[in-house]
Amino acid sequence: MEIFQKSLKSLIKTLAFSSLIFAAGCINQGNKSPQKMPSDAEIKEQMIEANYNMVEVESEQIDAFVQRRGWEMQKSGTGLRYMIYEAGKGPNATTGQVAKVNYEVTLLDGTKLYSSQETGPQEFLIGMDNVESGLHEGITYMNVGSKAKMILPIHLAHGLLGDENKIPSNATIIYDIELLALK
Repeated sequence: MEIFQKSLKSLIKTLAFSSLIFAAGCINQGNKSPQKMPSDAEIKEQMIEANYNMVEVESEQIDAFVQRRGWEMQKSGTGLRYMIYEAGKGPNATTGQVAKVNYEVTLLDGTKLYSSQETGPQEFLIGMDNVESGLHEGITYMNVGSKAKMILPIHLAHGLLGDENKIPSNATIIYDIELLALK
C-alpha cells in the first residue's frame, strides 16, 4: 500500500507541476519572452505515464502478495488475478445471465468488508449490473459450483473513490466467491 501511495503522490506532483507551469504562463503575459507552455498532448502524455506507473506499482504489489501466499493465480489482460480452487460441474457463466453467489470481500491486509454470510447470497446480471467490472469479468471464468479467489486491482474495483461505505479509496480487493446458480 505504501508503494501505491508513493505512486499516487507522484501523480499529484505531476499534476501540480503542470498546473504551476500553466499558472506561470498566465502570470507572465506581460513578459517580452513568453515561456513555452506544455501542449495538451504533452500534459496528456505525462498523465498517461503517471497512471501507467501507478498500475505497474500496484501490479507488482499484487504479484508479491500472491507469491507470499503461494497461490497459483491466472492473470487476465485487464490485470485481474483469479484462481479456481474448487471446480464446479455446472454450466459456464456468460454475459447476460443472472449469477447467484456467496462471497466474502477483503482488503489485501485481511480486513473483511462484506460477506454473504451477513446478507445472504446475492444476485447480479453479468456484464450489466452495478458491481465491480473485475467481478463481471471474473465470474465468466467460473461454472456453477465453482469456488474462486479473485484479486481486483483498483481500476477493476472501486477506483479512486472507493464505494463510499466500507471500501476505501484506491483499494485493491479480494473476492472469495462461489457461483451457486445461473438464470
